[in-house]
Amino acid sequence: MRKKIRVLIIDDSASVRQTLTHVLEQDPDIEIMAVASDPFVAARKLLEETPDVITLDVEMPRMDGITFLRKLMSQRPIPVVMCSSLTEAGSETLLQALEAGAVDVILKSKIGAADSLADDAMRIREVVKSASHARLSTVRRAAGTIRTASPEGPAKKLSADVMLPPPTGRAMAKTTEMVVCVGASTGGTEALREFLEALPANAPGMVIVQHMPEKFTAAFAKRLNGLCEVEVKEAVDGDPVLRGHVLIAPGDKHMLLERQGARYHVSVKTGPLVSRHRPSVDVLFRSAARSAGSNAMGIIMTGMGDDGALGMLEMHQAGAYTVAQDEASSIVFGMPKEAIAKGGVDRILPLDQIAREVLMTQQKF
Repeated sequence: MRKKIRVLIIDDSASVRQTLTHVLEQDPDIEIMAVASDPFVAARKLLEETPDVITLDVEMPRMDGITFLRKLMSQRPIPVVMCSSLTEAGSETLLQALEAGAVDVILKSKIGAADSLADDAMRIREVVKSASHARLSTVRRAAGTIRTASPEGPAKKLSADVMLPPPTGRAMAKTTEMVVCVGASTGGTEALREFLEALPANAPGMVIVQHMPEKFTAAFAKRLNGLCEVEVKEAVDGDPVLRGHVLIAPGDKHMLLERQGARYHVSVKTGPLVSRHRPSVDVLFRSAARSAGSNAMGIIMTGMGDDGALGMLEMHQAGAYTVAQDEASSIVFGMPKEAIAKGGVDRILPLDQIAREVLMTQQKF
């Protein structure tokens, strides 16, 4: 029989513990190892047995979740999913959780309400299963993405066709500028930080999709802007793609690359979930295949699932140079693995070599 994913739930609310137990146990591949009302109770349970995944509340009496998370990661790394009802005002707190080592954060309104969690159940189970695949021992800091429960419930998996038609063939000839398109998910927040910190102020113009909900991308971009030589901001519809600038797709919106003459800009649009995500890497990559062709470089980083795999193949077929993060440096090797399997990847590199590859490619333009 297939080994089940064993989960420890840590939350001071009895109703949340009960509801999360019910939601997770609906999946035959998940079992609840134990529940704990605070980190001190959890620490005693961890002396007895080790779970595959921990769900951890942010705000608890006696010890807050982030303090416990930091202690856990320094002593005994285990994949942790933060469960929080914090909203925009708590975005910095959740980014701290990712920096401290959380693999994912699930944002929920009315976290203790069974009727609210019923719509979110599929996403919660998906995040926990994704976290169980995280490779914490192979990276310096195992931080991930923030996921928001989908208000649309179990969604049909749509392709980028719902946003724009497929590429018609090889795009226009090379210009004097190249544009870099990046997609990431679980583990991506810290992977992007490391990647962008390694770039100089005159790096190529860049557009990024990181799976993250509305309002949290602005805080993420602000954090990166304070750390990097390149300028980083949350994208606004019509923003130009300029050398030394990085645009991050806003949460809950798709971002497309478009071209007018020799210049590129982004289009930020509403639309259905694509590959069960909004923003979707597939949408960005397909738009790059259509608008930039061989002027583009595509990079796919750590993440669960296959968003971006088909789009990267389309970029490759349109003449773009494509790179995937390798398994050893990925928190979750899902998205890069799927892109490689589809044949759309030119080169596979560890995270710490991708920035150098961008700069070497830039020199060819």
